[in-house]
Amino acid sequence: MLRVAAGALVALVLGAAGSPVPPGYRTAPDARPVRTGAVLPGPGTYTDGIERGETRSYRVRLDGASNVFLSAVLAPEPGTAVDVVDGLSLSLRTPTGVPCGAANDIRFYGDTARPVADYVSRRVEPGRDCQEPGEYVFVVEDVGRAQGAPGRRTVELGYVVEPGPRPGAAPPPAPTAWSTRPPAPEAGGGQAHPARGGTGFNDAAPVGAGTWRDELRPGESSFYRVPVAWGQQLFAQARFANATPPPGRSALPDGLRLALYNPARGAVDERRALYTGAPATLLLATAPAAYANRTEGTTDAVSAMRFEGAYYLQLTLDRRAPAPVPLALDLTLTPSAEPTGPDPTLRAVGIAGITTGTVLVAGLGAWPVLVTGRRLPRRLTRRRPWSRPGKRPRGRPGGRPRGRHAARS
Repeated sequence: MLRVAAGALVALVLGAAGSPVPPGYRTAPDARPVRTGAVLPGPGTYTDGIERGETRSYRVRLDGASNVFLSAVLAPEPGTAVDVVDGLSLSLRTPTGVPCGAANDIRFYGDTARPVADYVSRRVEPGRDCQEPGEYVFVVEDVGRAQGAPGRRTVELGYVVEPGPRPGAAPPPAPTAWSTRPPAPEAGGGQAHPARGGTGFNDAAPVGAGTWRDELRPGESSFYRVPVAWGQQLFAQARFANATPPPGRSALPDGLRLALYNPARGAVDERRALYTGAPATLLLATAPAAYANRTEGTTDAVSAMRFEGAYYLQLTLDRRAPAPVPLALDLTLTPSAEPTGPDPTLRAVGIAGITTGTVLVAGLGAWPVLVTGRRLPRRLTRRRPWSRPGKRPRGRPGGRPRGRHAARS
């Protein structure tokens, strides 16, 4: 009996280990390597490495008229050891060390290695700190790895600039009400399209409204790029098919994840659920995209919907899942109840210009990345609906405010 049980256990371990290792995060092809203390000369993408407990700093020269967003992507190789509190702490400071706003933490909140990202910003507005032109310091600190795995991790830095409000131009007001449920599907439904998610922001698969099929492998994160115009809401529903249950019919906490990032790589919102192998659904609904959300947004998730342009969906499957999971991703883009119309403030930017040097695909019809017969990654969902702007969704454990979206940041 013991020999049979041991043989079964070995077969199980080999089966899980025999799954193909997902590809690692693909950095931007035009990313420039930098070292701590270097000057980031302007908008673009940069790469550096960071050791356990290390602090890296970069000098940035800012004018007195532009809004600036400085992001960091931390993406360990799939399958490497991470801890719940592993991550980075980001801050923007004056040369003498005075903070320009609240620091912003990026954490894995789990033990599956996956790309995580966020930003800090300098906004030009009366009464805010760090408004003067001059040199500032972007600080990136490795945190939470005291008991975690040592070693150097690659960090991708993003530097994007956005014009401030035009003199005398009043941005349209933020929307005050919107639906939190996607519209009913059309009669008969639509045909599902095959898609293959990318490894990160730089090779995210371009998708639009409709249903897309893919598949997630154990430990894999897949990224999809969705264009969102001013006044539009994004509804993303990930439906995970029946799959192999974990060993011993146990459940994997937060084994399924659906996250959304805005065009400047700022975290918008996230949904998580147990992985049991049973069919599951994760639903994420955004506020309408509006420039005024940056000052009038009453939650982090609303404030993060401050851009028009390419938003990024990320689907992740726990590394301990025994087999790939088929998935269907339903995307709906709909105008808000009070459409804001074109935003005269940022008419020339339209956040293709806010992306960090990555060229957006002109149209889905030219997309060569479609792979026939690929099933969508599955995501299990614990729904956390929010029905009004004042109700904060649970985006992260403990609900700790994120500094870069708070009205004071």
